[in-house]
Amino acid sequence: MTRLTSFLFLASVFCVTFEKVHWSIAGTVSLADVLAILFLVSFVITTRRWGVPRTTAVLIGFFACFLLVYLAGYFDLSDSDALGQWGKGLTKWVIHFAFLAAAVAWLSRRGQRYFWRTLGWFSAGIVINAVYGVLQLLDARRGGNLDASVLSPITGGASQINVYGAINGASVYRPNAMTGDPNHLGIMLIVPLLVLTPLYLRLEKGNRWRRWLMPAIAFLFFVEAATLSRSGLLGLGVGALILAVPYRRHLRRPALLVPIGGTLLVLLAIVLSRRSFFTTVLKSRVQTNGGSENVHLSVYGFIPHVLHVDPLFGLGLNTFSVYYEFVTGKSNWGPHSYYVALIVETGVVGAALFAAFIYWVFRRLGAARALGRRLAAARDPLAARVRPLAWG
Repeated sequence: MTRLTSFLFLASVFCVTFEKVHWSIAGTVSLADVLAILFLVSFVITTRRWGVPRTTAVLIGFFACFLLVYLAGYFDLSDSDALGQWGKGLTKWVIHFAFLAAAVAWLSRRGQRYFWRTLGWFSAGIVINAVYGVLQLLDARRGGNLDASVLSPITGGASQINVYGAINGASVYRPNAMTGDPNHLGIMLIVPLLVLTPLYLRLEKGNRWRRWLMPAIAFLFFVEAATLSRSGLLGLGVGALILAVPYRRHLRRPALLVPIGGTLLVLLAIVLSRRSFFTTVLKSRVQTNGGSENVHLSVYGFIPHVLHVDPLFGLGLNTFSVYYEFVTGKSNWGPHSYYVALIVETGVVGAALFAAFIYWVFRRLGAARALGRRLAAARDPLAARVRPLAWG
């Protein structure tokens, strides 16, 4: 039974970015959700002792606090559509937060090697997703639809690559891979890029994982650029600047310059091969006065109104799209800003609770960084693994 629990856990982290692999059963049920639920059931069955690490206990405490805030938001719901969205959002949140708490307990029991195995499976899942995105782009350029050939027979749904527009009759494609949106893919790629790069730089020379991480990082960076996601590139840039502080002595070393520089040269060659085409595309991605930008920025105007009407607990979890529909004409559009959603949907109380949660997370990262420094002072090689996970 322990092997089954382990399989379900690793499969969950491997498939967590496969958004398109879902079925319409009482809403949208994704493969990752199914695997997470099965893991939770198996975890409960196989658990003999219910003692949990302190981190899990704190997470359970936050779970209870968030749940109270979300339940309080129920009384601010205005109609059946809002109730339906609230119910879906609450169900998803319970699954994901319960998985988080159980995952911490599970990893603490399995030990250090299992943690690295988990990180490997998570990263491999995103790499597979990125590979699918490249194949999707190549197939679209020849007039095909890879989603219709691969995903639709499994899910019964319809999806395709994002078509950004057309220039002189040539379509502009933005790969979304197995995510629902190229911006989603761009944001997801930030995680392995900013986690694996510090680990790669800290690995000792001759370590076999350096040979795998170098091309993986270069490839993920290439796909990040291919998404044309401004959010993704901005997040990656800010993250890189933060990491540049502790890793400044690595900035001129071949270990970093080779994969990043090589990728930039490939991208430059692609751009120069169709200079006029890509110049038009890139100009359109940096303009800030388009209709899409105005719609995204307009969501911030909801905050003062909501704080005036429902200041404490907001409009209710996952209900933003119900009130946003009159702006976009679409019932499934979110706010495109987590912080707007946080304040609008959960009010001042929810925002303050989330700030407390983030503060606690950074406190734990600070503890990990201090541990890494002590290991380095003791000349323990484990410091090269612990410090990158905290900051540097």
